[in-house]
Amino acid sequence: MAFHWNAADIVMCTTTNSLKYPALRKFPKVALTIDTEGFPPRVLLIRGTASTELVDGIPQEYVDASHKIAPPAGHAEWEAGVRSLYPQMVRITIRPEWARLQDFQTTLPQNVEKLIRAAQTQQGSHS
Repeated sequence: MAFHWNAADIVMCTTTNSLKYPALRKFPKVALTIDTEGFPPRVLLIRGTASTELVDGIPQEYVDASHKIAPPAGHAEWEAGVRSLYPQMVRITIRPEWARLQDFQTTLPQNVEKLIRAAQTQQGSHS
């Protein structure tokens, strides 16, 4: 799902008939993972609270987020099609309350760090 960062919140948009909309209104605490496809993996883990807002038309954040995933050629045509398809959308705004970057070069998941320390300690006791 494409997202837009506005320097304070993560903003995503969805259709009005999406199951996310009622679920987030009922349970606004969320965990979000943003990762890369390359190696080594880089993963941003975020926890926060989501708010939802029904908006007329297409939120600008939806258009801005799509620029990251859609090729520039044909983007105007894509946007026109989206604007004609959705009379309303739901803006999902997530306010981060906790975040951790795992880039697998300078930071690792805590359980992996513990395994590495245990292996180093065991190797040290065998020396």
